[in-house]
Amino acid sequence: MNGGTLEEMKRIEELKKIILKKILSRHAFERLGRIRLVKPALAAQLELYLVQLYQAGKLKTEISDEQLKLILESLTSKKGFRFVK
Repeated sequence: MNGGTLEEMKRIEELKKIILKKILSRHAFERLGRIRLVKPALAAQLELYLVQLYQAGKLKTEISDEQLKLILESLTSKKGFRFVK
């Protein structure tokens, strides 16, 4: 378990949730919750990306549902990239 205790992991998850609620509009936060149900790995990737943006000070305004869709689109389109010979 990467040396982290269950308590530490819970605390980190709680901090992540607080940050996400702070930076996402209500609709965007709800969309993230639905994504988490269907594609947990994608939701985790998206959450990490958003928290990193927040920590780097690159978010000046709340992220709307439309902006979240655009971010999702860019994350999922990168996954579809393949080298063609």
